[in-house]
Amino acid sequence: MKKLLSPAGRLLGLATLVAVAFCGLGFRLVELQVLRHDELRDLAQDNTRRTLTIEPRRGDIRDIKGNLLATSRFVKHVVADPALLGGHHELVGRTLAPLLQMPEADLVRKLAPVTRLDTNGVVVTNRWVSLKKKVPLETWRQVTASMARLNFGYDEKAERKLPHSQQQRFRAIRHKAIYAEQPDQQQREYPGGRLASHMLGYTGTAERKINNRTYTDYVGMDGIELALDAKLNGVRGWVQTEKTHGGQEIVTLRQQEVDPRNGYNIVLTIDSGLQHIVESELAEGIKRHSPDAAHVIMVRPRTGELLAMATLPDYNPNRPGDGPEGNRRNRIITDIMEPGSTFKAVTISAALNERLVTLADTFDCEQGKFFYAGHWLREHETHGYGVVSVQTIIAKSSNVGAAKIGIKLGDAGLHGYIRAFGFGDVTGIPLRGEQRGIVHPVRNWTPLSISRVPMGHEVAVTPLQMCMAFATIANGGRVMRPMLVDRFEDDRGHVVMKIQPQVIRQAIAPQTAKQMTDALKVAVSPEGTGLKARLEFYTVAGKTGTAQKAGPGGYMPGKYFSSFIGFFPADNPELCIAVIFDEPHTGGYYGGAVCAPVFKAIAERAANYLNIKPDLTPPTPMVVGGGQVRRATGAR
Repeated sequence: MKKLLSPAGRLLGLATLVAVAFCGLGFRLVELQVLRHDELRDLAQDNTRRTLTIEPRRGDIRDIKGNLLATSRFVKHVVADPALLGGHHELVGRTLAPLLQMPEADLVRKLAPVTRLDTNGVVVTNRWVSLKKKVPLETWRQVTASMARLNFGYDEKAERKLPHSQQQRFRAIRHKAIYAEQPDQQQREYPGGRLASHMLGYTGTAERKINNRTYTDYVGMDGIELALDAKLNGVRGWVQTEKTHGGQEIVTLRQQEVDPRNGYNIVLTIDSGLQHIVESELAEGIKRHSPDAAHVIMVRPRTGELLAMATLPDYNPNRPGDGPEGNRRNRIITDIMEPGSTFKAVTISAALNERLVTLADTFDCEQGKFFYAGHWLREHETHGYGVVSVQTIIAKSSNVGAAKIGIKLGDAGLHGYIRAFGFGDVTGIPLRGEQRGIVHPVRNWTPLSISRVPMGHEVAVTPLQMCMAFATIANGGRVMRPMLVDRFEDDRGHVVMKIQPQVIRQAIAPQTAKQMTDALKVAVSPEGTGLKARLEFYTVAGKTGTAQKAGPGGYMPGKYFSSFIGFFPADNPELCIAVIFDEPHTGGYYGGAVCAPVFKAIAERAANYLNIKPDLTPPTPMVVGGGQVRRATGAR
C-alpha cells in the first residue's frame, strides 16, 4: 500500500497548482491586455461603434421665376418584425391598411409570422418583411401614432395589472414591431408632370455598399438631372457613435459628427408660363397636321437664354417608363435633319457679308429650271421666276437663286460661313446627347454640292442649331452659347454661381445682320412665303423651310421636314422662335402652311405674357355716322 503524502507535501502540491494556475492566468492577461490589445479593442469597438451616414437632400430644379419643376422629399421604407407580432398581425394589419393605402388582406398576409427550420434544425420565425416603400413622412407619423395607441382589448388601468411579461410584449409590438429602415430614402417629384420633361430629365436608383450596408442613391438619367447630377446630389454627412447591445445610440459617446451638404438648387432660364404656351400651341398644331414629331424652341437672341423648349411626343418624368422609349429622346438636340430653305438665310448672309451681292442685285432664276454639273435643279413650286433681286430670292425662297448665290460665294467661302454660324459643332447646351450635325469638309464636296448646299441639302443640323443661327442674325451677327441654367443656389437661397451670357464668335458683321433682317421681313409679307406668321402689332423677320426627308436610298417621296423660324420685333428682337414639324401627314406640308401659324399663335401669347412693346402702330377705332365703329388701318 502506497504511503500517503505528508501534510507538508500536499500543501506544496496545492501551492504548486495554484502557482501554475496564476501563471497561466497571468499569461492570458498579458496576451489579452498587451499582445492582442489592439486586435481585441478593435473587435469590441466593431460590436458597439457605428458610423452612420446622413443623406443629403437632392437639390430642386426651378424655373426663372422660382416655380418648382423638380423637387425631392424624404420618404420611409416601412418594414415589420412578424416574430414580435405573434397572433396580433390581424389587428395590426387592420389598423395600418388605410394609412398605407394597401388592401387589408394583403397587409395581414405580409404580417403573419412564418416559421421555418434553420440550418441547425431549429424552428425560427421571420424577423423582417417589407410592407411599403416611399411612404411620406406625414404618413409615417400617422403610422407610429396609431401603433403607439394600439388597443389589445384592455383599458389602460386593466393593462397595467397584467403580468410584466405581457406588458413588455405589448410595448414591443407598439414600438418595435413596425419600423422604418435607415437611412431615409428620397422620392423625386415633378409637380408639372410632362411640362419641360425633356429638359428636366428624370432620376433612377443605384445601390452601393458602405460599411457592409446597402444604400440606395438617386441618380440622374437624362436631361438636367443627368448633366448636373453631381451638383444636385450634394455630399453625405456621417456620425461616428456607439450603440448599446440593444441597438440604441449612446448620444454622449458621439465622437464625430459631420453635417451633410445638401445638393444645390438649379434655377433654369426656362419660364414655366412660356413653356406652357409653347407646349399647348404645339399640341394644337399636332392635332391639325398629325406629324411624327414636332419641336418648338424659344430663345432670347441677345443673351442666348432658352425661355422654352418642347418636343412632342413627350413623357411624364414621374413615370418615365410608362410610354415608348423614343418619347424620352430630346429630338431637339439628338436628331439631325436637312434644314431645307431656312438654310438659305445662312447662304445669303455669307454673300452679303463678303459684299459679293446686295439685296438689290438681280439673278436670273431661269423660270425654275437650272442645269448645273450635269443635273437639273428645280423650284419647289411648279412655276419659276425670271430675273429677280436677292431680296426676292429670300422672300420667294428660290432654289435656283440661292444656288447661284452659293456658286458666286464658292465652296470654301460658303463652308467657312457655315462653320462660323456653328454648324458641324455642338452648341454647348448643358444637356447630354447633343449631336454635331453633318458638315462635310470641302475636299469631300462634289461638283454638284455648291448648288445644293446653299438651299439646305447635303448638310444635316439639329433643330437647336438652326434656331441659334437665326438668333445670330437677330443678335447683330454674334453667335451665343445657348443658356439653360441661370444660377446655382444653396439650400438657404444664396447664389453660389451665376451663369453669364457667352459670345462665341462674330459670324457676320452687324450691318450684314441688319440687311439680312430687312430681307427676312419681306419673307413674312404678302410678297413672301411666311405670310401666315405675320403679327398684328410686331414686325416679324423669318423664313419658311420645306425639306424632303433623306433616306437610305435617297430622298423619300411624300416625307418632309416643315419649318418656320423667325424673330420679333424685327429691329430690336426680344424672342426668336423655331417651329419644326417632322413629317406632317394632314393639312399640307409646306412650312408656311404648317409651321408659320403655330409660330404666330405662340408669338402672340408670348408677347402678351412678357408685355413686349409693339413696334407697329395698332389699328385705331374710328367712330362714323350712326354710332357705328369701324377700325382704321394703322401704319404697318
